Amino acid sequence: MASLMDATLLKPEASRADVDALVADAAAMGCAAVCVSPSMLPLRDIPDTLRVATVVGFPSGKHHPLVKAAEARLAVDNGAEEIDMVIDIAHALAGDDGDINALISEIVTVREAVPSPVVLKVIVESALLSEAQLRTACRAAATAGADYVKTSTGFHPAGGATVEAVRIMAEEVGARSRQAVGHRVLGVKASGGIRDWDTAVAMVDAGATRLGVSAPAAILDGATA
Repeated sequence: MASLMDATLLKPEASRADVDALVADAAAMGCAAVCVSPSMLPLRDIPDTLRVATVVGFPSGKHHPLVKAAEARLAVDNGAEEIDMVIDIAHALAGDDGDINALISEIVTVREAVPSPVVLKVIVESALLSEAQLRTACRAAATAGADYVKTSTGFHPAGGATVEAVRIMAEEVGARSRQAVGHRVLGVKASGGIRDWDTAVAMVDAGATRLGVSAPAAILDGATA
C-alpha cells in the first residue's frame, strides 16, 4: 500500500522543516512520492527511491493555461518529476457533457511544457461532476497525453475522492475503457479524504493506482489494527 501513496503536504502554513520531515517519513515508509507546494522546491536530501511531485494551477484551476505551463516547467527545472495540474473546472461543468475541446487545449498546453518522462496527473474535482462530465474530463486527459487522472485537490468544499468516482474514472481510462481499441491507458489517483486503511483499500479495489494522502503513517497503522 505504501508504494501506491503520494505523501502530501500542501497546507499554506507548511514550513521547510515540515517538508523535510515529510520526506524523511515518506522514505522510511516506502511511499511512491512526496507532493509539495511548488514554492518548496527544490527539495533537499531526496533518496532515489522517492519521486518528487508538485501542483500547478492549485487549488482553483482558474489560472491561464500558459501560467500553468510556466509553473510546471519551473517546477521541473527545480526537481519535480511529477506534475499534478488542476483543470479549469468550468470547462468540465460546461453543458451535460462538459467542453472536451477546452479541456484538451489546456492539458496539451501543460503537457507540451513538460513532456514525458515527466508524469502529468490531471485533477478534475470529481465531486463536482456528473458521471457524463467526469467521463468527458477523463477522455480529455487521455487525448491530451496525461499519465493519470486524479479525483480532487482536497481543498474544494464539494469533497474529495469517492469509491464510485474512482470506479468510473478507472473504467473510462483503464484497460476496459469503452473508447476505441488503441486508446491510452492512464492511472487513477484518488485524493481527498483518504484517512484510514479501509478507505484506502476500497479506493484501490475500485481501480486507484495511486493515492494522495496527508497521513500515510496513520493509514498504514490501520493495516494491523
